[in-house]
Amino acid sequence: MNASGRLAKESAERALWLMHGGFLAVDRAWRIIFAHPDAERLLAPSRQLLGQVLWDAVPALRSPGMEEACRQAAAEGRPTELDIRSDTGRRLHVRLAPLPDGLTLGITDISSTRRRPAEAKEAVTEGTAVERTMRTVELTRALAGAVTGHDVADVMATHMVPLFGAKGVGVWAHENGRAFLMGSAGHSKESLRRFEGTRIAELPASAQTFIEGTLDFISSAEEFISRYPALADLPAASGAQAWAVLPLIASGRTVGASCVTYDRPHAFSNEERTLFTAMSGMVAQAMERARLYDAEHRRAQEFQRGLLPRHLPALPAVTTAARYQPTGDGTDVGGDWYDVIPLSAEQVALVIGDVMGHGLSEAVTMGRLRTAVRTLADLEQPLDECFFHLNEVVSGLGDDFYATCLCMVYDPASRMCQAITAGHPPPAVLRPDGTSYFPDLPVNSPLGAATPPFDTAEFSLPDGTLLALYTDGLVESGGLDIDEGMGRLARHLHPARPQEAETLDDLCDRLIATLLPGRRSRDDSALLVARTHALAPEDISCRQLDDDPTAAGQARAHVRAQLAAWDLDELIMTTELVASELVGNVVRHARGPITLRLLRGRTLVCEVADASPAMPRIRRAADTDESGRGLQLIAAVTSRWGARYTGSGKCIWTEQPLPTGPLGERVSYESA
Repeated sequence: MNASGRLAKESAERALWLMHGGFLAVDRAWRIIFAHPDAERLLAPSRQLLGQVLWDAVPALRSPGMEEACRQAAAEGRPTELDIRSDTGRRLHVRLAPLPDGLTLGITDISSTRRRPAEAKEAVTEGTAVERTMRTVELTRALAGAVTGHDVADVMATHMVPLFGAKGVGVWAHENGRAFLMGSAGHSKESLRRFEGTRIAELPASAQTFIEGTLDFISSAEEFISRYPALADLPAASGAQAWAVLPLIASGRTVGASCVTYDRPHAFSNEERTLFTAMSGMVAQAMERARLYDAEHRRAQEFQRGLLPRHLPALPAVTTAARYQPTGDGTDVGGDWYDVIPLSAEQVALVIGDVMGHGLSEAVTMGRLRTAVRTLADLEQPLDECFFHLNEVVSGLGDDFYATCLCMVYDPASRMCQAITAGHPPPAVLRPDGTSYFPDLPVNSPLGAATPPFDTAEFSLPDGTLLALYTDGLVESGGLDIDEGMGRLARHLHPARPQEAETLDDLCDRLIATLLPGRRSRDDSALLVARTHALAPEDISCRQLDDDPTAAGQARAHVRAQLAAWDLDELIMTTELVASELVGNVVRHARGPITLRLLRGRTLVCEVADASPAMPRIRRAADTDESGRGLQLIAAVTSRWGARYTGSGKCIWTEQPLPTGPLGERVSYESA
């Protein structure tokens, strides 16, 4: 039996011991798992009943039709009543009530044919005992399965209110000296939210007593007002006329309070008071477990948020939106991740990955991989080189770690996209004309199991193309295989209402709601959508230079003419210096052909490409050195600079911020 089952059984037994009457409870194997002393007295005063098979332990139950009635009641789930005679000759009335895991027997002595009125009233009360027993067991089982504080409040509303024939219930949790409403039923939350977040110590004395949950049973509105004058308006606001105020105490500490209300005056019997007290202890234990779960849940959410991007960057090349959906088993951390990484020349890398499994260790591995991807992207290594190093990272974690990953690098100047996958499903692509497809990418094994080299693919993307990168948890949910799920994803990329504009955030929400009904999945899932925006031709200027000392002069002339055409006269002098220095380095230390390119986007980008793979590096020049200061000068006059490999050599690039307008705003040259 698991922990929840043991708790339910122990709680039910504590509650039943506090009730009057002869009760037996048996499991599915007909072994007696609970025996009230009254039942032992009536049936077998000299026998040990617990653990025995019902028919063997109680000879009276072997009477004709008794075993058949028990089995039929358990099989059909329908209460049954019949009379039997005990070994001592007493006539007994037996009520059979089925439970999810067995059967209860309520036993009443009806030997006397002429009972006094008080006894007759007691017999009527006993008639409701079996139903109360069933509701008590159901309540304890539900409390054992409650996970969050809101679950506990829902269980009380669903089970405790009908158990006591009450009108409603309110449940508060105490955290750091403050009261927070976890849930209510039967009356407006507005009448109870007056305590929400308030510091209990700052409330009037009588209000403190109420919200702290000092055990109290109040039979009328007049008695409530006299007991809690600071809350004199509460009876009218809530519509309640009687109250059972219960403290929720676990491990000697008050974890909350509960209030069960009635819609008319109610005199609480001793049995009700005793049962309320027992129930409050069980609710308190459930609240304490829920408090620990809620705290762990918050930490898990904070941890996951810290590993994933808090905000996606606003870039001219793409508009993006993303969602992460944890698995439906209550684990809120996992190994799925996504990222949008700005690169040089307005390029952007779209990354999505999935560490096999879900949990804390997978989330930590995901954090390592995401950091490694960003580091390698900053170095601007070729995609196959990046994945070579990522494979080494995952392999170094051990034989039990595997991850899939998809990376796409989009160049808004050429509208070309380079993609690589390691065991990850391909992206869904929706063209501006409304057709969709999945690119045919080379198959590479998952990271940690791959054998380099990694193969890449390159294809063009029309301006305005929609990309959807996802993990398998999004497309393998709901009993669908991955091919069916991918087909559904591609179909739902189209706007639900073509005549209405849909933002990418709205698209993400719609895809999650459609592909993950109820937002529950057997696996974590991540979704990253992006719409491409190509640079306008008028924002790109490219010039092939001669491979000789005249190249620097040609570069300066091109810079002057182009920046003047772009109304960027403020940047002419600096850009001339940068272009002249970069071209001079190629002439002296590398080889042609030499290409100068200017891009006008978020910043002014100046690039010089050559055919040499040798990368430049900054070094400290001595006082007598005649060279070695060029890159230091470039770093001083630009906001960023770097180098990347190309198919024919390398490219050195620099960025300069665009000038600001008269009111200090940055002038934007992004194309529509």
